[in-house]
Order: sequence, then structure tokens, then C-alpha cells
Amino acid sequence: MSGSTSPVIEFRQMQIPDVPAVYRVETDAFSSPWTMEAFEQEMLQNEYAYYLLALDGEEIVGYCGAWLILDECHITNVAVLTAYRGHGIGEALMREAMRRTAGKGARVMTLEVRVSNDPALGLYRKLGFKEGGIRRGYYTDNGEDALVMWTELNEDE
Repeated sequence: MSGSTSPVIEFRQMQIPDVPAVYRVETDAFSSPWTMEAFEQEMLQNEYAYYLLALDGEEIVGYCGAWLILDECHITNVAVLTAYRGHGIGEALMREAMRRTAGKGARVMTLEVRVSNDPALGLYRKLGFKEGGIRRGYYTDNGEDALVMWTELNEDE
């Protein structure tokens, strides 16, 4: 991202041709990224998968992955390219995911977050998420615990 101005971000649902760009965001954001094949399987074989993209023009700069099962939305991963962080894109992406999944019938949203990920914890608390418990040793790369968080969704959000 060039300059100091905040980008104008638009959102749309992910499609198969987006997998390589989403994978680029994934590998930029995480030390133990999902594989490109995992994203392809999500798109082709998981009937519960819903992926929302954040775009700056034509460039995919972030995404939010979710599984919509009955009236629950489980966030699988959220990522924003390093160069785009600090501009509110993660918050806007989560708010849009909350709005869209509520519109699809989800009443509750859940996720896991590293106990050491203070920026994400702050964002989720700001969005109304509450702490639901700890998953001990959840992250396979370093055995870190995950905090389970949840919030009720409202179609008016």
C-alpha cells in the first residue's frame, strides 16, 4: 500500500479464482498457514464454508473465513495483509461478516484466538465478543492456548 491515506475497501464473497490471492494473504499473516489445497477444499467441498473478501480496488487485501452451520457462524480465520494493517480493515471485515452471516440466519458467532494476540483480542472485545473458555494447546505450531470467544448476532448490525 502506498501513501498514508486509508484505502477504500469493498467486500465480496470469495470464488475459486480468488484462492491464490487469499493464500497470499494467509501466508503473509500466519506462521502456520493453511495450504492452498485447504482453501480449494473449503470452496469446492465444504457446503458450510462462507468466505468474505476485503478488496482495495481489484487487490484482495484481507479475508474472513466462516462455517455457517444451522444458526451458528464459526470463524475459521481472519487475515489482513501486513501492509494494510492499522487502517480498520480487520474491524470492517468482521463487522461485514457479522452482518452478512446474521442475514443468512446465524444467531451466534464463535471463534478461537491465541491468548497472546492482544490486537485481535481487543478487536473482538470491541465487537462485543465474550470469553467462553480456553482450548489448551490448541495451536500446533507452538502449543499455545486458544481463547474461545462468542457473541450474539443481530440482523440490524
